[in-house]
Amino acid sequence: MSLYAMQKFLFALNRDADVQRRYAEGGETRVELLTAYDLNNEEREAIDKGDIGKLYVLGCNGQLLMHFAPLLGIAWADYLEAMREGVRKYGPVRAGIYAMTTGTDEKVAGV
Repeated sequence: MSLYAMQKFLFALNRDADVQRRYAEGGETRVELLTAYDLNNEEREAIDKGDIGKLYVLGCNGQLLMHFAPLLGIAWADYLEAMREGVRKYGPVRAGIYAMTTGTDEKVAGV
């Protein structure tokens, strides 16, 4: 998994109007854009589909994802639910600062 590459792409997407334009254009333009980043197929597909939940489970930082969501037309409440749905659908967060070491039904430190 190339968490750094995913987050690097999202950082560029959140800040660079040309990257935003190329992503929004879709098709071969988006494919070419994503090819410039060292992503595996699962990561590339999640970014291409705008699957916030999958990206979260793959370890993407929520600060980066919260800026990606509006580019996709996803409202704040729906963004939060997309992350929850990602965990339900794909399992615990696999990497990054949000990596889960317990199940979603387990308490941590009594909380």
